[in-house]
Amino acid sequence: MTALSHIKNDFVQNITGYSSLGIILSTCLGSIAVLLVLSLSNGLLPMALVMLSVLICSAHNAAILTVQKPIVIYRLLVASTVLNLLIIFGSIILG
Repeated sequence: MTALSHIKNDFVQNITGYSSLGIILSTCLGSIAVLLVLSLSNGLLPMALVMLSVLICSAHNAAILTVQKPIVIYRLLVASTVLNLLIIFGSIILG
C-alpha cells in the first residue's frame, strides 16, 4: 500500500509533468479501446462501450484543462486507465 501512496504523492507534487503524460496515456488507451470495440461489431453494447471510453477520457482531459485539484486528475487518470484496459482485454478475449 505504501507504493501506491508514494505514486499518488509523487503525482500530486509533479502535476505538470504527469499531466502531459496522462493525456497521452489516456488518449492512446482510449483510441485503442475504441478501435478494438468497433472492429467487433456496431450494436448497442459496443456503442455504449465507445461512449463510456470517450466520456472517461474526455473527463480526464477536461480536468487537466480546467486546472482541477491534482487528486481529482489522478483519480480520473486511474479510472480512465483501468476502464480502457478492461475494454481492451474484453475485446481481445471476445474477438
